[in-house]
Amino acid sequence: MTAPATLGPVRRTTTRIDGMENPTNTFSSLLKTVREAGLLQRRRGFYIANLAILTVALIGLGVGFVLLGDSWYQLLIAAGLGIVLTQFAFVAHEASHRQVFESGPANDRLGRILADAVVGISYAWWMNKHTRHHANPNTVGKDPDIEIDTISFIEEDAAKAKGVLGFITRRQGYLFFPLLTFEGLNLHFRSIVTLFTAEKVDKRWLELSLIALRLSIYIAILFIFLPVGMAFAFFGVQMAVFGVYMGASFAPNHKGMPLIQEGAKVDFLSKQVLTSRNIRGFGMSYFMGGLNYQIEHHLFPSMPRPHLKRAREIVIEHCRNLGVPYTETSLVRSYAIVIDYLNRVGLSARDPFDCPMVNQFRRP
Repeated sequence: MTAPATLGPVRRTTTRIDGMENPTNTFSSLLKTVREAGLLQRRRGFYIANLAILTVALIGLGVGFVLLGDSWYQLLIAAGLGIVLTQFAFVAHEASHRQVFESGPANDRLGRILADAVVGISYAWWMNKHTRHHANPNTVGKDPDIEIDTISFIEEDAAKAKGVLGFITRRQGYLFFPLLTFEGLNLHFRSIVTLFTAEKVDKRWLELSLIALRLSIYIAILFIFLPVGMAFAFFGVQMAVFGVYMGASFAPNHKGMPLIQEGAKVDFLSKQVLTSRNIRGFGMSYFMGGLNYQIEHHLFPSMPRPHLKRAREIVIEHCRNLGVPYTETSLVRSYAIVIDYLNRVGLSARDPFDCPMVNQFRRP
């Protein structure tokens, strides 16, 4: 059963899963069906072709950079670089889920090269953060993706926001996309800080070395070949496009879906399906790096991107038989839901006297 995007309980910011009766313990049968259909088999050819296309695109941007020289058209190259680096990040994400190769170490090597040396973000930091998210999506106190940052995803966190942060929180839905222009810097900064401060990080010094080398070469190229102002503008545009693209690809998947109370007992299938949202539309699989099939990705994290579409049909039928809501909507509609959700959460940060009707009774 495909639930409409306007399904009330899905969109309400206060909707939480406080505990559900396990409808049936049928995930094992679903997994068996998917495995027998060959949907968990690796598709190395797809990823080799994808990486080849991205590498050619990266080289093309480099050639364009050299040919343009001292020109403000370089900002188009910067925007293109932000897009290509996001696509590389998608493949690094897939490698972290063991989607590319059968071998775990081989996936880690690819993921580390792409994340650290190409994109500039710590692979170990991403692995730790994203693994915790997959284990407990939208679970209060356990999912790092709903922890308070500049944006609050839970009413209790929004209520604590004061000063400048409170001002932002009260308007966070409308400010969401403008704030994403800084998300690229935030991701780079937080991953590097983690490499320095975390007690245990796998291959800490290798990652720090790769990130430092990559950043040094990148900055050197910009400031050697471009005027100072243009170099800063190039860096800013590239980071802004990267941040918006990353945020716009990950945010529609869970934001505005039900939250699970900390300590609630929810079966695996219900937890993953009820807290996730798929995005339909032509070309979405490539545009979002397979994240448009978020429900299937959460149910079968190691499933290669090309198989997710077929798995969707199987999962929809399975959910229909169980009576479990399956949520799917368009990309534009998902953004509207996210903005509405963030604004509803942001209401918790508002002073009651901000209301004009109440304000007229306020003592002088």
